[in-house]
Amino acid sequence: MNFTRWSARLPGTQRRAAARDDRSSVPAARAEYARPEGAPAQPDDAAPEPSGTDTAEGLPGPALDDLSAREILGRLPAPVALLHGPDHRVAYVNDAYEAAFGPRPTGVPAAEAMPELDRLSVLPLLDQVLRSGTPRTVKSRRTTEGGSYTVTCTPIAGEDGVLVYAADVTDHAEAAERLRTSERRHRETAVTLQRSLLPQELEQPDDLRIAATYQPGGTDAAVGGDWYDVITLGAGRTALVIGDVMGRGVRAAAVMGQLRTAVRAYARLDLPPHEVIQLLDVLAAEIDASQIATCVYAVHDPNEGQLVYASAGHLPILVRDEDGTVQRAADPTGPPLGTGGWVHTSGTIALPPGSTAVLYTDGLVERRSEDIDEGVASLARALAGAKGSPQVVCDRLIRSLGVTAEHDDDVAVLVVQHPARTGANAELFHNAALDLLGGIEAAPRARAFATGVLTSWRFPVELRDLGVLATSELVANSLQHGTPPMRLGLRRTDRRLIIEVTDGDDHLPRRRQAEPADEAGRGISIIASITTSWGSRRTPGGGKAVWCEFALPQ
Repeated sequence: MNFTRWSARLPGTQRRAAARDDRSSVPAARAEYARPEGAPAQPDDAAPEPSGTDTAEGLPGPALDDLSAREILGRLPAPVALLHGPDHRVAYVNDAYEAAFGPRPTGVPAAEAMPELDRLSVLPLLDQVLRSGTPRTVKSRRTTEGGSYTVTCTPIAGEDGVLVYAADVTDHAEAAERLRTSERRHRETAVTLQRSLLPQELEQPDDLRIAATYQPGGTDAAVGGDWYDVITLGAGRTALVIGDVMGRGVRAAAVMGQLRTAVRAYARLDLPPHEVIQLLDVLAAEIDASQIATCVYAVHDPNEGQLVYASAGHLPILVRDEDGTVQRAADPTGPPLGTGGWVHTSGTIALPPGSTAVLYTDGLVERRSEDIDEGVASLARALAGAKGSPQVVCDRLIRSLGVTAEHDDDVAVLVVQHPARTGANAELFHNAALDLLGGIEAAPRARAFATGVLTSWRFPVELRDLGVLATSELVANSLQHGTPPMRLGLRRTDRRLIIEVTDGDDHLPRRRQAEPADEAGRGISIIASITTSWGSRRTPGGGKAVWCEFALPQ
């Protein structure tokens, strides 16, 4: 055994120093140590420098070469044991070992005499060390006494034995456990914040069926800023949004919450998707310029059968047709939110009856071992065979992509189905439209058209009369303030009646308080008082749409 590396730790000893000049030598030093008691000392200028250290009494301590292996091991502050033979019989334990684990009888196999080695998972290593001649180490194992040790088993060359050296790492282990506890609490706080900022219950539009799943990363992954939302815009239209803040922890979750709140506010303006993304881009830079976020915002209009969307650096929407064919939303895709200097544009993708759209974050498809495009392709293959309700599709996609509780990133998935309705269910959904041609004579034609349609839809007389009144006011407003082309649209779902008038003028109406002497200006107030809700928006090709809704009795 070579104990040289332990000498600096032994109290009262140190390695022999090299000669400081030509007059100093190891033999001279040994002669000095061997000088008989009472013999005169050599003159100062001839005295060799001692190689030991002074003891408390002023006498030099023993040199390393003067100590036996047992004395060296006995002076070590760490527990040490010597085991001998194939059954690892106890040959020696030092004082530190007995202080830590109690006295141990010699000549007895370690498996019987040293139960602490079993608790520290050391016993299985002893045979390996003897066979291979290679040291083995177990790190930071806890004993029943409450301490933590890192234990190294080293073979003794030519002795058929093993030296067991245990380093007390209790302080380090407790500090590491405190750090893990702090990180766990921080993660739990972030997860709680994240979940509280997500929709607690998704809105379910009349024409769509929607489900969403959020799964935080595993315990070793910090919580990110994945989010989603569903926003009812009115007139049967629905906004869908999903995004990802490129950060971790509470900070990312807080930024996510601000962006989600902003999206809901901008959505109420009923702006085109690219204008919403443009506003979010500016806001994201103001919130935190160092936090980059991706987002896709899409709007579904049941009258058009498609999604109009804009993307800020986000992954493409996937749509599965009724026959299983999967379409991938093409460009336009702009840079992430917060980068600025980019003019976003909107694109479209068909969402006919019977189809399913999937919006998702990169945690679902991104893997370190493959390109992200391969992950999107894997998702498309999984979606092609995914049938059932939106929640079933969510769960199937999560399983198919191998996302588990220990996944290394957050995952958010939003599944939107446009169901194909047949039979009695289809009778609850109808559309009717009339082009408003001519001048003021278009108003009576519109009232007659609305009366006939609402009667055919078998609405109660009171609701039918209110619907005709609302139609008359909307058409009159358009004839007075709008420009051709003008069009009246009526739509019923299983939950509401929707009346909408479009024209070529892009000035949106506003509700105001008419003076008693005014002959006009009361139309919007009348609509607001008799309907469940009303609103207006600019249409993509120029012009506007003004709409109102009546909730149907259930």
